[in-house]
Amino acid sequence: MKPERPIRRFDVFAEYRKQEEEATGMPADQAKGYGLWVATVVASRRFGRAKQHGPDQVGERRGREEPADTLVEGTWHVLDGEPQTGAPFDRDIVRRMGARFYREAFAPAIS
Repeated sequence: MKPERPIRRFDVFAEYRKQEEEATGMPADQAKGYGLWVATVVASRRFGRAKQHGPDQVGERRGREEPADTLVEGTWHVLDGEPQTGAPFDRDIVRRMGARFYREAFAPAIS
C-alpha cells in the first residue's frame, strides 16, 4: 500500500501533535485542528513565512500566551481566516495521502 502523494514532514508533525493531544483527553476534532495549527505555525517559521500571520495572530512567537482573538468559540485556532478544525486536517492531510492509507498505515505508524 502506498500514499497517493508523498508524505511530508508537515504531515508527520501534524499527526504526531494530534495524537499527543488526543492522549491528554482532547476530543479528536479539536486535536486534529490543534495538530494542523501547530504544524502550520512551525512550517511558517522554518520557511520564513511567519510574517503572513503577523505577531498578533501567533502570540507564541514571542513567548506570550496566544491572544484570545486567535481563537474561535474559545476552541479553534485561526490561520488565514480559517478555523483550524478537523475538516482542514482531513482535507490537507488525510485526503492528500488517501483515507485508506492514512487509516491503515500512516496513523498507526506514528503512534
